[in-house]
Amino acid sequence: MTITPAPVSAPPTRRTPLGLARGILTGAVIGSSLAALVVGTVLEHVPLLVGGLAVPIAYGLLVLAAGAPKRAREAAIVPCTALAMIESLRATGGETSDVPVRFDLTVAPDDGPAYRVESTQSVNLVDLPDYKPGGIVVVQYPPHQPWAVKLVKRPTPEWEDRAAAARLDSAPGPVLAGEPTTGGTVGGYITLLALLLGAAGVVFVFRAELFGPDDPTDRPPSAAGPAAPGTSSTTIVSAASGTVALGPGQSLFDEGRLRQAVDSLTKGEGKKRQALTVVVQDRLLTVVFTPAGSQAPGFDLDALPYPRIPALVREARTTLGVRSPRTWQLTAESLSGALTLRVGVTGADGAASLEANGDGETVRRVPAR
Repeated sequence: MTITPAPVSAPPTRRTPLGLARGILTGAVIGSSLAALVVGTVLEHVPLLVGGLAVPIAYGLLVLAAGAPKRAREAAIVPCTALAMIESLRATGGETSDVPVRFDLTVAPDDGPAYRVESTQSVNLVDLPDYKPGGIVVVQYPPHQPWAVKLVKRPTPEWEDRAAAARLDSAPGPVLAGEPTTGGTVGGYITLLALLLGAAGVVFVFRAELFGPDDPTDRPPSAAGPAAPGTSSTTIVSAASGTVALGPGQSLFDEGRLRQAVDSLTKGEGKKRQALTVVVQDRLLTVVFTPAGSQAPGFDLDALPYPRIPALVREARTTLGVRSPRTWQLTAESLSGALTLRVGVTGADGAASLEANGDGETVRRVPAR
């Protein structure tokens, strides 16, 4: 029996809106889950880690459940049986008794034109000599997936007789190697974009814990030197207190800036006033002066260990167990008689503090709880 094939082109498939939506959702789940695992590990955030593991598992189970009816329908479809001629074959492995072999076949359906297809199937080493170029074999495939061809190792006697008597001609290309698609590149880009957006969304939500505020104690001094007092800042002095608020881009931890800010509150006075408390933040200095005629214990502002203050703040921010500290504050007072400096730090892990003496030496630490 001779079968003369007719050319056939690959059946196109279309990227449906449902497929695009599924690709977007898949990319978002993968990206957000991976980002959640990384961010959760960095922050030691247990709920985020659990979510990063649970979400993809739940999504996978949902996809399996949604596809169950379709798989059941496809399993109920009776496959088509046809003859095929081996154009060529090549083993792609060989470390076990079953060798994966890539077949180039001409398939000749009884009710349609012949076509070329590429199929990979495991063949036992004992049966491998039975498959040779030009040989006729029996194959099966789903009616709606002509590219999903599988060799029938034990065909019925009727198909064995037909294969023994048949002679097929080679069909022209194209050779089908899998499900043909159109718009796959666009769908891939959309999935990739959804993956990146999902990861970026997780990082954005936890940006404060990940990056935290800038540590002013690590800023290098300005190349132009310390800013002059009053430049881009506000100074308010009263009989009871004084405040210096710096403008954007400045810090009281710039070289010499804290000392200049303190001096700006007492300039023009023959004798510097005693301070009851001094509170320092990144861009805000507050000094509460000792009331005139009061016996309250105050201290000389020149007694502050200015060179040691940035190091004390840095030590409090990094050694007390507060990851990604959000706020900090240094307070100096002498209510107990001796000058004492306390640095308080707060963050997601709670609050912690550090205490130093008048020389800037740490004498006590209270880590985060």
